[in-house]
Amino acid sequence: MGELASLPNIGKDTEEKLNKVGITTAAQLRETGSKKAWLMIRSIDDTACLHRLYGLEGAVLGVKKSALSPETKKDLKEFFSSFS
Repeated sequence: MGELASLPNIGKDTEEKLNKVGITTAAQLRETGSKKAWLMIRSIDDTACLHRLYGLEGAVLGVKKSALSPETKKDLKEFFSSFS
């Protein structure tokens, strides 16, 4: 496992998908942002779920997805719903 797996919420599968879409470092993930990274993953994996989006946001912020604020989760859920 690489650098991304050292971030909260990023396991082997998510790291592999991020690598496939060209995101290989924590800095690239932060620069890309969770929403765009999720869309990039979704372009290669149509099963990308809301919890993956939460996980990506947590990784960007450096926290476990369970620590995301209710406002952040609401915003992400609305974003996710627009693609469902």
